[in-house]
Amino acid sequence: MAKRKLKAIDLFCGCGGLTLGLKQAGFEVIGAVDIDHLAVETYKVNHPEVEVWHQDICNLSTLCVKRKLHLRKGKLDLLAGCPPCQGFSTVRTLNGAKKIYDERNDLVFEFLRFVKELMPKAIMMENVPGLSKDRRFICFCKKLNELGYTVNYDILDASEYAVPQRRKRLILLASRNGKIGFAKKARCQRTVFDAIGDLPLAGTSGDELHDLPESRTEKIKKLIRMIPKNGGSRNDLGKRRQLACHKKCDGFKDVYGRMAWDKVGPTITSGCTNPSKGRFLHPEKDRAITLREAALLQTFPSNYYFSLDRGKGATAIMIGNALPPEFIKRHGDVVKKCVLG
Repeated sequence: MAKRKLKAIDLFCGCGGLTLGLKQAGFEVIGAVDIDHLAVETYKVNHPEVEVWHQDICNLSTLCVKRKLHLRKGKLDLLAGCPPCQGFSTVRTLNGAKKIYDERNDLVFEFLRFVKELMPKAIMMENVPGLSKDRRFICFCKKLNELGYTVNYDILDASEYAVPQRRKRLILLASRNGKIGFAKKARCQRTVFDAIGDLPLAGTSGDELHDLPESRTEKIKKLIRMIPKNGGSRNDLGKRRQLACHKKCDGFKDVYGRMAWDKVGPTITSGCTNPSKGRFLHPEKDRAITLREAALLQTFPSNYYFSLDRGKGATAIMIGNALPPEFIKRHGDVVKKCVLG
């Protein structure tokens, strides 16, 4: 007899990276919620069968969710999500040296509210590493323990789980059926070439996400042409040929750097198509990576739809904020085994 398909809800679903990873692990995602219009539009196109609440989670009644999804307390297999993490970002807090109040930081307690009301068999939460030291996360874990969950969390690098980019993330797994371990690391890392090496020429592919043109000044175009191919950086140019603002700054050394074909890529961020935001230049072409290349480095499939209704920058933010489906899939496999016993 075939084993039943486990049911999951995705809180703070964004454009659907977590949902896709859970589906790939064999879960049936039955519900999702997010406040962002562009993300929800993208999510619905890719996951039309999922019941989506497009609203502020703070105003979403758990009773409404239970009734709509025909859920009884304790019957949901997995509650998963990634509460907005901007307030915990190391860039935003200057590696912890600066304290920032951001009301979005409190959304971990909205996640907890859903846990209390749904009492899922398992929980998966992903976030930036900075959250692990925050008092709210410590309180969150304590409350889960009090509810009968065994909590396991760590900071893992997604590049060790077949994601072709360096991406350190906090992942929490919890269960009412004992400790859930983390997925086994991949035998080898996927490289930039593995992810985007066989794409057609940008601008001629017929894929809007790959064909959007760049708008750069001649000065910047000249600078990009001078960056050595396959992993070069602005530091290779010497002080004389660097931009004046770069000469004065000793940090952010990946800015205007190229990716290397045979290595994993840098963390794909919301600035992933802007070379002034990081090492986002193509290994060979004199341009930044395209939106499609960024999505592939996040391990989205090549046919995954992303809305461009608010322009290239907004779509880049959506892609950069997404959870890599492959990373979620591998940990979803482990969660599934635990829930099924």
